[in-house]
Amino acid sequence: MAAEISFPIETPRGSHTLSVAYERAGKGEPLLLLHGIGHHWQAWEPVLGILAAERDVIAVDLPGFGTSRALPEGVSYDLAAVRSVLGALCEALEIERPHVAGNSLGGLLALELGREKLVRSVTALSPAGFWSRSERRYAFLALRAMRLGAESMPLPLIERLSRSAAGRAALTSSIYARPGRRSPEAAVAETLALRAATGFHQTLAAGRDILFTDDVPDVPVTIGWGTRDRLLLRRQGIRAKQAIPKARLVRLPGCGHVPMNDDPALVARVLLDGSR
Repeated sequence: MAAEISFPIETPRGSHTLSVAYERAGKGEPLLLLHGIGHHWQAWEPVLGILAAERDVIAVDLPGFGTSRALPEGVSYDLAAVRSVLGALCEALEIERPHVAGNSLGGLLALELGREKLVRSVTALSPAGFWSRSERRYAFLALRAMRLGAESMPLPLIERLSRSAAGRAALTSSIYARPGRRSPEAAVAETLALRAATGFHQTLAAGRDILFTDDVPDVPVTIGWGTRDRLLLRRQGIRAKQAIPKARLVRLPGCGHVPMNDDPALVARVLLDGSR
């Protein structure tokens, strides 16, 4: 059962208390895990046990996703605002300069934390922000279609689809290369999380003009990209390497956009190696 922590953040209208849900397990150096748009902390469940054997793992529901509260009215979901929230969260959890790993939107946020030198290391799996204009347009259209599909399906249909490998493919093949490996319960939960994500549209709007072009000096960076990523094409990993020349670029064979479920052992090893 995930915990919840409340802490103050500064907004244009003054101080506001924000509540964030998270799962914490293991011991060792702290490792903060950040999911992608429309997902929730449970995206990391396939690798949590492996990571917790060597790290103090904190998997977070980003504001406006999962069961975390939305950002208060008037606060943007842009990189600077969410980075500030994550800094306040780490302070509230009493973790100083954690390692951070993120997927998709979470990977972009992880790189932003690294650029500001707020973390010890960064591992970014298919991070957003390295797209061309046409690639971004394609990804946003795909994400909106996924959201619309989740909103339009009644719960009994979602549950019925989740019971077969073919049905789970219909629900989740946009993000998983091996959707049949996802459990029925997880497929239902993440479809409902996508449907209920209050920060979805604001996050897309904030990301419309984002390009990550800066280097991330003095912080070890690992970038992993699935060879079967259908949402953010793997050639974007080459651009990431060009922007961050010292980054380690890792190929994730047979993995889709959310690789943690496609190959948990490989992804856990990449995260552990990247957070040494």
